Amino acid sequence: EPVPPTSALRPLHTMRLYLIRHAWAGDADASLWPDDSRRPLTSDGRKRYRRVAEALVERGVHPQIVAASPYVRARETADLLARSLPQRPPIVELSALEPESNVAEALAWTAGRKESEIAWVGHMPGMALLLASLVGAAEGIVEFKKGACAAVDFEAQPTLGGGQLTWFITAKMLGC
Repeated sequence: EPVPPTSALRPLHTMRLYLIRHAWAGDADASLWPDDSRRPLTSDGRKRYRRVAEALVERGVHPQIVAASPYVRARETADLLARSLPQRPPIVELSALEPESNVAEALAWTAGRKESEIAWVGHMPGMALLLASLVGAAEGIVEFKKGACAAVDFEAQPTLGGGQLTWFITAKMLGC
C-alpha cells in the first residue's frame, strides 16, 4: 500500500526533525580504511539512496538545512538528500551526530534555529538512541536500517522527551 504524503500526517508543529541513518557503505575493513570515519558509501549504496531520497522528497520531506556526522558515509548521504531537494539546502557537519551521538549537543545546535524542518544524518546506534531520547521512549523503539528516516514533531523547540514520532520509514517500505 502506498505511503501517504507526509503533509497528510503532519500535525501542527513548530519544528520537524528528520532523523536519517546513513546509506549503504562498504564493510568496515582496517586494511582499506584504517580510519573508519573515511569509509564511503558503495556505488550501489549511492544509487539506492538516490531513489530513497527522491521517494522521501515526493512524500513531502523538505528540510531547509541538513546536519550530518562528519564521517564520509553520513556526509555523502546528506549530499544525496540535499541534491534531491529543489531548494538545495545547506549541509552542516555536526560532530554530535558521529557514532557516539550526543543528544544534548545536537539539541543545542538545533535550538533557536529559524528553520521549521531540519534533517540530522548519522549512524547506529546513535540514531535509535537520539530518537528514543527525543520522544521519551525506551531504547529500541525502532530499528534504524540503513537509509531509514523518522519524522519527529515538536510543538516548540526540540527538547528531550518533547517530541512526537509522526512517522518512520525504511528504504524497503519505499520500494527502494
